[in-house]
Amino acid sequence: MFEPLLIHAHNPGPMTGSGNNTYLIAAPDGTAALIDAGIGDERHLDEIDRALRQRRARLDVVLVTHGHRDHAAGAPALATAYPRARFLKRPWFEEDANYPVAWQPVGEGDEVIAGDQPLRVLHTPGHSPDHLAFFHEPSRVVFTGDLVVPGSSVMIHWSRGGNLADYMATLERLLSLEPSRLLPAHGAIVDDPRGLLTAYLAHRRMREGQVIDALAAGYDDVPGIVKCIYHGLDPALVTAAGENVRAHLEKLKVEGRAAEVAGRWRLDTPHDPS
Repeated sequence: MFEPLLIHAHNPGPMTGSGNNTYLIAAPDGTAALIDAGIGDERHLDEIDRALRQRRARLDVVLVTHGHRDHAAGAPALATAYPRARFLKRPWFEEDANYPVAWQPVGEGDEVIAGDQPLRVLHTPGHSPDHLAFFHEPSRVVFTGDLVVPGSSVMIHWSRGGNLADYMATLERLLSLEPSRLLPAHGAIVDDPRGLLTAYLAHRRMREGQVIDALAAGYDDVPGIVKCIYHGLDPALVTAAGENVRAHLEKLKVEGRAAEVAGRWRLDTPHDPS
């Protein structure tokens, strides 16, 4: 049975929840791979080292789902600790330059060997333009990075390359794979992928309806729409909510259903309240 070891990155916070999950895949022949790099916390590094020693393995490759800090910032510390390890991700040059390691590019359709297990690389944009998922076809397990966060929703950071239409297409793609489990970068392992992915798509469609209703009611900027549709929101999450609202508005604009003039938004088609 395919059972990667979950190793916590020790970085809880308002945007990371209980912190990041990283996953170690170690093979009997002593090779090992890590999914996502964390932030370089010493406790994370110590736990990786302990797990490798227990398995008499060496870290050969680090696969990074995307270039956000909580997934990639630990790469330099890992490179120092494991100088023979390779670091693979889809290029996002302006972000990758923040983490000076010898990044090797991977992308859609590539196969990488993690430990002794084959992983198919899937380009899964939406949360970020460089986002990858890694699909273990023999078990139908998917390492999903930030595509899902059980018990919460995913931020679509519009100002840093997030794209809601791409994200929803990515969720549909994951559904089509009929995965057995999802191993996310935040939160618990998902044993009912279809249920969660279907709920995520329904949630996004609900939010889109709320944004349309807010526009119809006369709310014409992002802060106003945030106040209209997010009730009792933690102040620390207001900026993130604004990014999500802007992502919805941009999707509606591309679809010809909303328009923007000088930062003010309006519906571009008659609104049917039914």
